[in-house]
Amino acid sequence: MNGGTGAFGTGQYPNLLERYGYAPETIEARLADAWRQLFGDDERTRIYYPCDDMGYMLDTGNLDVRTEGMSYGMMMAVQMDDKALFDRLWRWTWTYMHMKDGVHAGYFAWSCMPDGTRNSNGPAPDGEEYFALALFFAAHRWGEGEPPLDYAAKARDILRACLHNGEQGPGYPMWNRDNRLIKFVPECEYSDPSYHLPHFYELFALWADEADRPFWREAAAASRAYLPLACHPETGLSPEYAHYDGTPNDERGYGHFYSDSYRVAANVGLEAAWFGVSPWMRREAEAILRFFADKDPADYRRYRIDGTPFEEPALHPVGLVATNACAALAAPDSPHAREAVARFWLTPVREGERRYYDNCLYMFALLALAGRYRIWLPEP
Repeated sequence: MNGGTGAFGTGQYPNLLERYGYAPETIEARLADAWRQLFGDDERTRIYYPCDDMGYMLDTGNLDVRTEGMSYGMMMAVQMDDKALFDRLWRWTWTYMHMKDGVHAGYFAWSCMPDGTRNSNGPAPDGEEYFALALFFAAHRWGEGEPPLDYAAKARDILRACLHNGEQGPGYPMWNRDNRLIKFVPECEYSDPSYHLPHFYELFALWADEADRPFWREAAAASRAYLPLACHPETGLSPEYAHYDGTPNDERGYGHFYSDSYRVAANVGLEAAWFGVSPWMRREAEAILRFFADKDPADYRRYRIDGTPFEEPALHPVGLVATNACAALAAPDSPHAREAVARFWLTPVREGERRYYDNCLYMFALLALAGRYRIWLPEP
C-alpha cells in the first residue's frame, strides 16, 4: 500500500477548492446547500425519499431504487455524519434488497420499485463494494448496533459473499478469483472499468475476514494494473464495459465512453487524495482534463475511447462536469485543472427528470474537492 503521500499516511485531506482560492465559509455553504437540495424536500432536485423509519434514493429517470444509489447515499451520509439518514437507507436496503437464499444469497437485488418490489433478483457489484466500505466507515464513526445495524459484521458478510459464493453450492463470486478483477455481474467474465476501486480494496485488506485480506491486497494491485489497459493513453477515456485485457467490450453496445465511464476519473481523483498520486494517475487525469477542456457541456456526447464523437448527446452532462473536476485531485497543477474545477463550481445541481445520477456524482465530487470525502478508521 502506497499511502505515505496520501491522506491515509498523512492524515491530511487536500482541499482543492480552498487551494484554488475559494473561501472556507463559501465551501461549507455550498456543501450544506447541495446536501439540502439532494436530501431535503425540493421536488426539483431531491433524490431521497423517506418512508416510515426507512428511506430510499430514487433513480428519477427510471423511477426505481438501485443498489448503486442506496450505497452512494449511505457513503454520503457517513461522510456528512448523518447516522439517522444512514440507518434509514440501510434498513430499506436490508429489508427489500438483501437476498437471503438462492443463487445470489448474500447479495442485493440491484433494482426495486419504491414500494420494495424487486425488478430483478440479480446483483450489481458496484453496490456491494460501496455498501461494504460505507458500513465499515459507519462502524468506525458510530460503533456497532443491533442487527441489522451491526455495520462491520454486515460489511464482512458482504465481502465474504463477494469472494466465496459458489464454493459450497450454486452461485458466483463477484471477483474473478484467478485474475483478481471485479466482474460486471457475477455470472459474466468481463468488467466495467468504473467498478475498479483499488483504494477501497486497500481498506478491505485491513478489515475483511483475515483469511481474505491477501486477496484484497492483490485485487488492489490487479485493478491498478488493469485501469491503464482500459483507459486510452491519449484521451483518458474508458469504455463502459471492457474485457479482462482492457479492450472495449461492445457486444451489447457499451464499448464506448458514456455514463458509467465518467466515474473512472472521479475514482482516480479520490484514490490520489487517499493514497497518493502515481505517475499513471497523473497522466490519466491530465489526459481527460485536456480532452474536455475545449468542449461545452451542452455538446458533450457519447465518444469512442479514441475521442471520436457520436451524434448521441450525453445523458448526464452535469455528472461529467463533476467527475472531471474530481480528476483534478490527481493533477492539481496541470494546465486544465483549475478550469475544470471552476466549471464545476459554476454548475448547479441538476433539476428535472434525469437528476439522480448527475447529483450523486455532483455530491461526491464536492465532498472530495473540499477534503470531506474521508477514510474513517477504527478508534485506536
